[in-house]
Amino acid sequence: MDPSNNNGGPQRLLALAQRLRLHKPPPLSGDMLEQIMEESKGKVVSRIGFPEQATATAQNQGEFRFKRAAVLICIFEGDGGELRVILTKRSSKLSMYSGEVALPGGKAEEGDKDDGDTAKREAMEEVGLDPQLVDVVTFLEPFFSKYLIIVVPVIGILHDKKAFKPAPNPAEVEAVFDVPLEMFLKDEKRKQEERIWMGEKYVIHLFDYEIEHKKYLIWGLTAGILIRAASVVYQRPPAFLEHNPIMIPRDKTEDSSIH
Repeated sequence: MDPSNNNGGPQRLLALAQRLRLHKPPPLSGDMLEQIMEESKGKVVSRIGFPEQATATAQNQGEFRFKRAAVLICIFEGDGGELRVILTKRSSKLSMYSGEVALPGGKAEEGDKDDGDTAKREAMEEVGLDPQLVDVVTFLEPFFSKYLIIVVPVIGILHDKKAFKPAPNPAEVEAVFDVPLEMFLKDEKRKQEERIWMGEKYVIHLFDYEIEHKKYLIWGLTAGILIRAASVVYQRPPAFLEHNPIMIPRDKTEDSSIH
């Protein structure tokens, strides 16, 4: 099934969901996390950049435990048959990523059964997306945020877009909008900033998007996750080099043909 084919409909989303369920993300073990912290010498970066000094709570790595979070990549079919994804602009009053564009999501809580539960619960709290409307089909490999948080991207299919009536929580979200997923594989609306960290060059990706006379900048961790998600959904790499300095390493026993 070719996701770029605009001859859409319910069957197209069902076929996409069926294919994505076969996607096997690489595992992440505690040994891998220790390796990342050791190699970064007390620094961490998100998969798309932003070197940060480890916080005081992480000074003693023997006692430090990485927090876990999940974000929802909620895919639906637009009026033109294109695949689109729901995004938010975070409240400027928040302490983390304030005023930035983000995927719905947040930190795991005790009652969450898995990362899918976390992502859907947070989407409900942030934008009023009923968890029953979202069909979780797969997970991507974790990303490492600048706040020492493991972020697991969760891909879900929204089969009935009309049933979703956005109700943003004003304490967390200023706006809810959607973008075509395929734009994160193209070079048309992308800018980049090159940095050097630990002797390696890497690129921060920035995507400009305008809808209903409002302009948004999608960058950082969110852009990195959406580039990866688009690559998986459309089964092709982006039209540009990512130059990521640190990626969560794959298990060496994992078949490299599965990605």
